[in-house]
Amino acid sequence: MTRRLTVLLCAYACDPTRGSENAVGWAWSTAIAQYHDVWVIAGEQCRGPVEAELGRRPELAEHMHFYFIRQRQLHWLERIWPPLEMLTYIHQWQRAAYRLACRLHQEVRFDLVHQVTYVGWRAPGLLWKLDVPFVWGPIGGIENTPWRLLPAMGTRGLVYYGLRNVINGFQIRFSYLPRQGFRRAAALIAATSGVARCIERSYARRANVICEVSLPPVVAAEPSVRDPAKPLKMAWSGEHQPGKALPLLLHALARLPAEVPWELDVLGQGPCTQAWRRVSRALGLDPQVTWHGWLPRQDALRVVRTAHLFVITSLKDLTSTVIIEALALGVPVICPDHCGFSDVVTDECGIKLPIDSVRHFEAELAQAIVRLASDEPERRRLAAGALERAKDFSWEKKAEAVDQIYRRVLAQRAGQPGQIEQPAAEM
Repeated sequence: MTRRLTVLLCAYACDPTRGSENAVGWAWSTAIAQYHDVWVIAGEQCRGPVEAELGRRPELAEHMHFYFIRQRQLHWLERIWPPLEMLTYIHQWQRAAYRLACRLHQEVRFDLVHQVTYVGWRAPGLLWKLDVPFVWGPIGGIENTPWRLLPAMGTRGLVYYGLRNVINGFQIRFSYLPRQGFRRAAALIAATSGVARCIERSYARRANVICEVSLPPVVAAEPSVRDPAKPLKMAWSGEHQPGKALPLLLHALARLPAEVPWELDVLGQGPCTQAWRRVSRALGLDPQVTWHGWLPRQDALRVVRTAHLFVITSLKDLTSTVIIEALALGVPVICPDHCGFSDVVTDECGIKLPIDSVRHFEAELAQAIVRLASDEPERRRLAAGALERAKDFSWEKKAEAVDQIYRRVLAQRAGQPGQIEQPAAEM
């Protein structure tokens, strides 16, 4: 029987009750615990939910040991501009995590260490300083937003993501900690193939590609079914902020011919909600659009399950949890052919559209909706393919892939010193 390794994970965000970064931290930690004994350093804010979940699931507690580091209060500037939080607060927290890691390593003698969250490439942590192999990932955020797409985000989005592009370029060239993280890592895990290409181009390192998200707790038994006599139901979900770019879909819907009946469920809320609702009213779409706001996760999944199509319009993203959720519910996806969507969506489960320009994308999106609205056999083929594709994103497969990376790293260390450069299969 293969020996279980002792692995130290750094996962600042690790909460079983929340989404986004917290969901990534918790899911990756529990997946790795299927194969190995893990010690997890997390933020103090995660203590209550983690301890409650371990109390309910003693099989996890047997192989997981959590240590929590208290967070300081955020400065008002860090609240206004999140990247400043990454540059100051998170680095301070990671220094405390490194001090704790040194003490734990003296007691446990870890086989390797793994930086999990934050996913952002600017915060590799300091675990690479320990005298054991360092694994980093999933890594995201290093890709720039194409300049040609910035006008579609409105003034706020154009300023924010334009400035982010400039800062990205500066930090890739001059930031010490990311450079050390990439140089010292025995293995890298990129959240998308696009991120892997950026890492290779910027730091001359090859990365394994494993997407950061996985299946939701509910998976449909059958693909979605539509009565062609009824309107085509579509769903869109995400935080209402410029990078999610819902107006692209709204403008595409305004292009649809009158003989194509449709309805749209919009999930989520955020700073752009009111502006987007004004766009919907100006285009005359309001009677067919339902704005749900934030719903409990199970309720949101039920809304998506009733849809015949799921549309995602993000101009800046990694893989996005909602795209995997839609596939798992047997709902085909229409998306831009970029970010992590390019890795996930295939011709068997959805339609990827080129996004060389905003207007061209809106026109292509309208044509894709019309095509599937008028061809139910094709839509059902994609719906069935969605369920099949979703199986490729189980946590069991991710855990196996991570285990293989660990074993290769240790074999490399035992056989011939050096860095591992074999990328694993994408998933």
